This record gives sequence, structure tokens and C-alpha cells, in this order.
Amino acid sequence: MSELKITDAETFITQPHGVRLVIVKVLTNQDGLYGLGCATFTQRHLAVKAALDRHVGPFVIGKDPQNIEDLWQSGMVNGYWRNGPVLNNAVSGIDMALWDIKGKLAGMPCYQLWGGKCRPAAALYVHANGEEPEQVADKARALIQEGFRYVRCQLGGYLGPGGEKVARPEGGLPGAYFDPQEKLRRIPGLFEYLRQELGEDVGLLYDVHERLAPTDAAWLARALEPCRLFFLEDVVAPEDLDWLANIRSVCATPIAMGELFAHPGEATRAVSERFIDFIRSHVSAIGGITPALKLAHLCEAFGVRTAWHAPLDVSPVGMAANVHLDVACHNFGIQEWALRNQAEQDIFPGLPQVKDGYAWPNDQPGLGIDFDEQLAARFPPGDANPDWTVSRLPDGTLWRP
Repeated sequence: MSELKITDAETFITQPHGVRLVIVKVLTNQDGLYGLGCATFTQRHLAVKAALDRHVGPFVIGKDPQNIEDLWQSGMVNGYWRNGPVLNNAVSGIDMALWDIKGKLAGMPCYQLWGGKCRPAAALYVHANGEEPEQVADKARALIQEGFRYVRCQLGGYLGPGGEKVARPEGGLPGAYFDPQEKLRRIPGLFEYLRQELGEDVGLLYDVHERLAPTDAAWLARALEPCRLFFLEDVVAPEDLDWLANIRSVCATPIAMGELFAHPGEATRAVSERFIDFIRSHVSAIGGITPALKLAHLCEAFGVRTAWHAPLDVSPVGMAANVHLDVACHNFGIQEWALRNQAEQDIFPGLPQVKDGYAWPNDQPGLGIDFDEQLAARFPPGDANPDWTVSRLPDGTLWRP
């Protein structure tokens, strides 16, 4: 056989479940040998596609797909400036596809390349939301009956209870208005109620989504301590990392953070100073499997567990990559899971299967997932900018989402 080379890197965008997904297919000169990767930055999908089609993709053509580390390192510095979510996602699409190819060449699943299984499957948490505590409890109870043991519970979604009804001043600019004080008033009571209704066996989680001032975040973390959350997520913004030391000093509520991390320095400090208990990075946003493996090993040295970000804006290819990491890394904690519709399951055959609250990777070589390009084309993406990210306080001040 001739020397193995990358011959093309194709980018696809599809939207089968209301969220834009960016998929990369890396082709080689060996007939039938290709790899799939996730490059999903759903809010800036076209920017990622342009980076792949015009820059990162052409850069890897003609190179040996087996040299994953060198291709990742050189892909990150080829444009000189680095560590932004657009570039990271573009590099991730290639990187995941190269690991998929590596597994296929070896004839084994990716988790075997990383030392084999530490566990047969990955424990999952899913989401329950409602406008009143009774609705949240009912939805959580239904998920528990399906076999899930961990549930992230939100009251009124990220905006919080009554978010859409928040009064805004005359002349207030458009945006997703919310009242952070209402979270402080109602969230502790929500989890007291859920503990009473659901018992002690279920793991409960809550996502602040950065929508509190740091001092208020510390107060909430302490107020929730008696409820024994599995973790409290994104209690502050990445720009406010220093505040995590204050939160640590007043309570023992477990903290999860990292879905907005794009620079390795953000995660390194949060982990090495033990600000967090769980790392929540969006694997494609940090550059793919290669940096995720390194981050997981760094976390293990400091007693931090993994909880990779995985709502609907992680593609099924990205979900497969997460699950392979989950079963291979000793310091796995929990895996976020978004329930997939039938269209996604049809477009992505081999998607890890869910049973009794766990996701199970298959034993096919590589990531074990495929991609139906023709079926994906039936779900073209929209191009509108998101509106939920433009969050505003009751007086109209812009707030981080």
C-alpha cells in the first residue's frame, strides 16, 4: 500500500434537532478509510466552516493522519494566534477524525487506544425544567423511572422563574431579561422540596449559568449545601475565577465549571488550585480529543473529575467521543446527556446507546459512529443569531449568559 495520506477534509452542517451541528469528515488515500469529528460551535457555525474549508482543512491535506499529536500542535500554531473557540473547534473536527482513523487502522475502539475500559459504561445526568417546583419534581420523577440516577433541575430554565415576565424600563434594549434576585429567593426552596419529594438516592444538580454576581453566587452555594447537590454548575463566569476561592471558603458544595473555557490557562489554574470538583469543558471548544485527554490526566492529579459538556449542541459524533473518554479515564465523574430524536439516530448510526441511566459505547473500531450525508442534507441549518445569549438585568444592563 502507498504511504497513507489525508486527501480531503469535508465540512457538513445539519440541524435535525433545532441546533446546528458541524461535522468534519477526513478522507484518506486508502479506499474506504475516513474519520469523523465534531466541530460544533453552534452560535458561530459558519465561522468554523470557513476556518475548516479555507485554512485548517487545506493545511492537513497531504499529511499522514497517523501523526495526531504533530498535526494538532501544528494546526494550532499555523495561524499564529490561537486558543479561540472558532479555531479550536476547527482543529477539533480534524483531531477527532484522526483518532477515529487511528482506531480503524488498529482495528479497535478508541477507548482501547487510551488504556482500555475503567468501567463498562458512563453514568449520565439529564435535565428537568419547570415553572413551578411541582412541575420540576414530576419531570425528574419520570426520568428517574426511566433509570436515570442524576438529574439537573432548573426552575424556569436559565432565565429563572418568571424570566419572560421581568419588567423592563422604557427604552430598554432587546434581550433575554431575568431577575437574579428571584433565583436567590426561590432556588434553595426548590431543592429543599426536591429532596423531600425525590429522596436521598437521586443526584441533584443545578446550573447557575453565570447569572449571579459573585457574592450572590457564594451565598447560593452556601444556601444549597444542606441539599447535598451532586454539583453546582458555572456558579461564576470564567472572568471571575478568583471568586471561586471565596466560595470554597464558605461551603462544601461541589463546583463544576469549564464549558466556556477556551484557553488552557483557564482550566489549568482552576484545577491546580482546586477551585473546582468537576471539569465541564466542551471538548470541541478546547480543540478536540487530544487536549481533552491531557486535561483529564491533569485533573486526575488534583482529584478533579470529568463531566464533559454535552447538550444538544454537541453533535452525536462529539457525544461518541465523550463516551469513549468517559469509559477510559479513571477520574470520570458524570456525563451530561441530551436525549436525541429519531432523525439524529438515523443520521448518526452507532450513536452510544442509553440503558438504565448509562451510555454504552459500541465495540466498533474508532469512535464507532457513522454519518449519513444524504439524510443530513434534509435538515439544512438556519443562519439566525441566537437571542438567549443577550441576557439583561431588569434595568436593561447586559449580563453574561
